[in-house]
Amino acid sequence: MAGIADRLAGKWRIVETAAWDKQHLDLCGPAFIEIDRQGQGEMAFGALEAAVDCGFTPKGIDFEWNGADEGDQVSGNGWADLREDGCLEGEIAYNNGDETTFIAAPWARFSAPC
Repeated sequence: MAGIADRLAGKWRIVETAAWDKQHLDLCGPAFIEIDRQGQGEMAFGALEAAVDCGFTPKGIDFEWNGADEGDQVSGNGWADLREDGCLEGEIAYNNGDETTFIAAPWARFSAPC
């Protein structure tokens, strides 16, 4: 799936979630998910900082994540598909906890709405 890996590799600005408002998303810095061509990366929003391990799908990624939120060890999973407008749309879920849909824009154009 080299084609989708090339299209998704990079930093994505999380611009919207169903569960948390913009103020919470950017609590400790700009909310983002970053992925490399090998499917490794990181994610941060609110007080969460996590490593992500992705598998590429025909339309996007499936991922697991592991990190810390307000000092507590947390983990979960998620998925994201590349939309026709060039943004990502998917879901982030904590194991045994919250889950939310999200939209992310390429970092270079995060100020443009998706």
